Amino acid sequence: MAENVPDRPSLDGLEAKWAQRWERAGIYRFQPPGERAEVFSIDTPPPTVSGSLHIGHAFSYTHADIVARFQRMRGMRVCYPMGWDDNGLPTERRVQNYYGVRCDPSLPYDPTFPPADFTPWRHGVRNVSRRNFIELCERLTAEDERAFERLWRHLGLSVDWSLTYSTIGRRARRVSQRSFLRLLRDGEAYLAEAPTLWDVGFRTAVAQAELEDREHRGAWHRIGFHAPDGGRIWIETTRPGLLPACVALIAHPDDERYRSLFGATVTSPLFGAGIPVLAHPAAERERGAGIAMCCTFGDLTDVLWWRELRLPNRTIIGRDGRLAAEPPTGVDATTYAELAGETGWLPCSANPGIWTVPRVPSCGR
Repeated sequence: MAENVPDRPSLDGLEAKWAQRWERAGIYRFQPPGERAEVFSIDTPPPTVSGSLHIGHAFSYTHADIVARFQRMRGMRVCYPMGWDDNGLPTERRVQNYYGVRCDPSLPYDPTFPPADFTPWRHGVRNVSRRNFIELCERLTAEDERAFERLWRHLGLSVDWSLTYSTIGRRARRVSQRSFLRLLRDGEAYLAEAPTLWDVGFRTAVAQAELEDREHRGAWHRIGFHAPDGGRIWIETTRPGLLPACVALIAHPDDERYRSLFGATVTSPLFGAGIPVLAHPAAERERGAGIAMCCTFGDLTDVLWWRELRLPNRTIIGRDGRLAAEPPTGVDATTYAELAGETGWLPCSANPGIWTVPRVPSCGR
């Protein structure tokens, strides 16, 4: 017996040794009992496989694993699966960044892509067909999932790996499609116009989780709208580049300065568009001039006003991030023509007392 005792005890290799033994013995394999009351099922939130695991993942899933082990000791039949959330914008974005490709549904499928010598990013950004893009998604997510599973096994999570599922898998897609068809049949599926976050480089929608907030130095700009009585309604904004996208001026309903203007129509400088003056409680009386432009779209407040006040949509920024070639309805075409195709705002020959702006990003805050 003494010969089997190591001189220096070590934990090295214990994870791999016991993980293999547990897998062979099926220690954590779910075996359905005869009674539903004997089952303790864990609805595992599947981690997104579009990034690296971090210590937060380890802590979070350790909590669930403690519960699973406790319930097993109580004699319950524990159903503890693990899934991968790999069907969505984060996966699409990761594939675009990793391989340097962009999905173009108008292109035909290329059965020879990717070539044998294809290296991510070596060939720059390349447009590929939808089917080719999906194949790259399946390839990269499979690699990511294997890396995630290795880490979970290394941690010793008591997961039943025979129950592993994937949100990009055929079963999940079939369930999702059948659910949508049922919603369509019941009249609960509908079309609606709404803004989305858009990546002008890869030409794709992006999720809120993909954004990184950064502070940039800005400036207030004073713009005078022409009132019906010949006077000016001054607003202060940090985004003058969205002036041709303005659909309303909004003030607080209790603001005495603008109460007499509610329901009236003013005219935007330079572009000559008719702009209604409306009231909404989200307007900040103490901010700037107390009255703000509602533009489609500059921020979430614009979206709120646009939706609740049922305002029109004046789109000026295209999918390429540049000002559209044609002006929106109601905007003076001659003035707008000087700006079409620009990524920002060019100095205009306007009265400096009315509006002076440097070249700024069209969506800048």
